[in-house]
Amino acid sequence: MENVRPFPHDPADHDGLNSRVPHDADAETLVGGVIMHDADAYTECAKIIKRDDLYLHPVRLIWDVVGGMVAEGKQLHPVLVRAEIDRLGRLREVEHGRFIDRIGIDVIPGLMAPSFAERIREEARLRRHLEHARTVQATILGGTADPDALDTLTTKHADYEAGRNRADGGPAHLTGALLDWNPFFNTDFGSVQLLPGKLMAPGQQITVVGEGKAGKSLLVQEWLWRMATGQSFLGDRPQAPVPVLYIDAENGHQDIQERFLSYGGGPGRMGLLSYASFPPIRPLDTAGGGQDLMAMVTECEAQLVCLDTVSRFISGPENDADTWLALYRHTLLPLKRAGIASVRLDHMGKDGERGARGSSAKTQDVDHVWELRAQGGGSLTLRRTHTRTGIGPEQFAIVRQAQKDGDRYRPGGTRHILMAYEHLEQNIVGSVEWLITKIDGLGLPNDAGNPRTITALAGAGIKIGKDKIAAAVRERKNRDNLGSPNGFPQTFPDEVPREGSPGTPAESEKPQVNHYPGTPREPQGTPPSPPSPPLREGKGEGSPDPADTDTPLCTVCTKPLQPYRHERGYDTHLGCDPTTGGSYPPGDDAA
Repeated sequence: MENVRPFPHDPADHDGLNSRVPHDADAETLVGGVIMHDADAYTECAKIIKRDDLYLHPVRLIWDVVGGMVAEGKQLHPVLVRAEIDRLGRLREVEHGRFIDRIGIDVIPGLMAPSFAERIREEARLRRHLEHARTVQATILGGTADPDALDTLTTKHADYEAGRNRADGGPAHLTGALLDWNPFFNTDFGSVQLLPGKLMAPGQQITVVGEGKAGKSLLVQEWLWRMATGQSFLGDRPQAPVPVLYIDAENGHQDIQERFLSYGGGPGRMGLLSYASFPPIRPLDTAGGGQDLMAMVTECEAQLVCLDTVSRFISGPENDADTWLALYRHTLLPLKRAGIASVRLDHMGKDGERGARGSSAKTQDVDHVWELRAQGGGSLTLRRTHTRTGIGPEQFAIVRQAQKDGDRYRPGGTRHILMAYEHLEQNIVGSVEWLITKIDGLGLPNDAGNPRTITALAGAGIKIGKDKIAAAVRERKNRDNLGSPNGFPQTFPDEVPREGSPGTPAESEKPQVNHYPGTPREPQGTPPSPPSPPLREGKGEGSPDPADTDTPLCTVCTKPLQPYRHERGYDTHLGCDPTTGGSYPPGDDAA
């Protein structure tokens, strides 16, 4: 344009309009092009620069993908790199492949790559110095700075630069791991605040193991959602929201939506929770998979990562210890080094007493292992079986509450809470109260004796001492005589009347039976003598009315059977069964 007069600029005038971010685009594209052909060139450049030293985003993506392919021993070529980026669904970030075509055709020799990498490194250092200078300037102009604070910023910047991996092979990046004793012992590690729920501390790694359908995902999803939204969990006080990345390869989108709505989540109510559903990341027991996960963590700025379920993210055999050692080396160790916590969900093995299925190496690298077991009726126990630190509670007794509206769960109606104190004994495995709930669940009548109870427990695979069985049998036999309103198994429908003397209303409670000293209690279920039958008119003697042909009869005494016992499938009175406890309905296990 001939009639336009250019506005003069002083080259030293950097007012933010004409400032330039230090970087060398030519050097970055040359390095990006050669590493797509030459694995040795990538290896040599990786000794000089890191991914954060690259300023151009497309080149940084190529660097990440080539690094994963080199770690997995794959062949390199621009076409193969493009295919890998396409598989990740990120082809648009390299101009749908056109950027790869441009820089991958005319490339420099691999031996020249380190020279350009050094140029990239120097420009990255200038960027970091510029960022530090801007931080100092903003702090001063903000009016809140003091010399000590500025000195602290400068010291941190200098320490970071000293810890970078240098091209000359110097040990700065290695010696940075050495402990500085004075500040180390001045740090109070015991005062660490546990994360909401008190299951772990920041930066720790835990495993949550559970039986099939115990609801591991339900518990952990609500826990992490509440953590990401700054809410309390399991009675713990609310804390500041924690950025969480949940990686799910188990649950479909419909289940995820329904669950979070039932917890109380929804639009604008998800806090700092990032959720990846079936992400196309490489196996986490490989170097490429570890890089994929760290890239996602960096993008989400997560402080905690959850893997649901961990066995979905590995390529090696689950029973092979090398698989879990590789998972730790490529994925969990980088997370731990960065101070990022992780939660792994896992399945229980066939032998529940031995914990998670697969190799025992699973538990060697975690700080805590929590086992979740369903006790029935919405009751759960969460017990810590392995711990590295011993900090925090050892066991939680939990109640899962849920409200349904038709076939769907009511929004905000699902939650996990601590069980009330008076119900804790029923959930302590091995206690008499726990055993009583197990016997009730097997459907045994209250007057079932020791032999029958032992047989039923053995059939159900429940192993426990005979002394506790005897105590549980006594408690159950005394239920009705002691007037307990809870004398019947919870499996009885509400509309079925509880067992009592004939003629006693179902709503009334059986009265206390008085016994003389030394007289044993009356066995439960033994009916009293029936009343005298009415006299028939026109007869000179008492004779019973003929039985109604529609009334079922007891197969032992041939007298009318109580309607509720007939409805449940029994064919005898409770007291008529020769095995001292009514017969079982057809198809039930009498053991």
